Amino acid sequence: MSGERIPVLVDCDPGIDDAAALLYLLGHERVDVVGITTVFGNNTAPVCAVNALRILELVGRADIPVAIGAEAPLDGTLDFVSTSVHGEDGLGDAGLPPLRGARPVEEDAVALIDRLSREHEGRLQLLAVAPLTNLAHALDRLPGVEERVARVVIMGGAADAPGNVTPAGEANIIHDPEAAQRVVAAGWETVLVPLDVTMRDLMTEAHLDRLRAEGGEVARFIADASEFYFDFYLEDSYDVRCAAQHDALAAGVLTGDVVPVSAPRLPVEVDCSDGPGRGKTWVDTRQRYRGFRGAPEGNCTVVLETDGRFAELLVDRLVRFRI
Repeated sequence: MSGERIPVLVDCDPGIDDAAALLYLLGHERVDVVGITTVFGNNTAPVCAVNALRILELVGRADIPVAIGAEAPLDGTLDFVSTSVHGEDGLGDAGLPPLRGARPVEEDAVALIDRLSREHEGRLQLLAVAPLTNLAHALDRLPGVEERVARVVIMGGAADAPGNVTPAGEANIIHDPEAAQRVVAAGWETVLVPLDVTMRDLMTEAHLDRLRAEGGEVARFIADASEFYFDFYLEDSYDVRCAAQHDALAAGVLTGDVVPVSAPRLPVEVDCSDGPGRGKTWVDTRQRYRGFRGAPEGNCTVVLETDGRFAELLVDRLVRFRI
């Protein structure tokens, strides 16, 4: 990879793992976070914008524009936000200070995507770690945006793994299946980082101990926020206190710190029906038994396997982060 920094726009709904992803990118020597757009999901879109700004103020980067995006899915019905997973404030109720002065920009999310995709045409990468409504609106309102964006890396879906909201549906996809289908069917280069890999790369209590013992304010914030996350996952998914780092792992794929062991290009469609399969990402993995050789060309590169060591790398970077 050349020494030129990658311009990245993060579409997110902070979110504990969103916070880890943002801080990982903000401290990365090969990344230039040029903008943040927020959407409903882990909390409401305005609260998520405030959370993004709180994170930026923590590290002295309130210069990065944050734009509020969609407050409901394409069909207009917002069923829930995930405060039970991320806390009432969306950041684990860990005591991160309230905003001192930063505010969202006047542009909405689509306008910011438009401006930044023109300023960084052919180079801008989108990290989408939330419901995909903002990106669907951008596709509908911005002719040519698919050509201006270099790549879209999405944390979402499940190929052969179960969902985490319903047996079929992963959270970012099931919040707005119609938007997700619009995004994965678009003409831009798309990488999908699903639950198949994110649920296997875990931050542990030993990692929290290291964040507190070796890190500064950033590392301690993630450790404190993660306590809420660990409690949720102990009740919901695992037999010990730990937590998946969904969004940060997708960020690691974007930067190249995570080199997938298996990431074939496969056909992906989203179930937009009203039945029990709603929100399912149908990923055609039938060629797995021949190592995906000869698989038909698909619309997404799907990360099916990593080495499972990203959580350690994430902690390394958070520990080294200095304000």
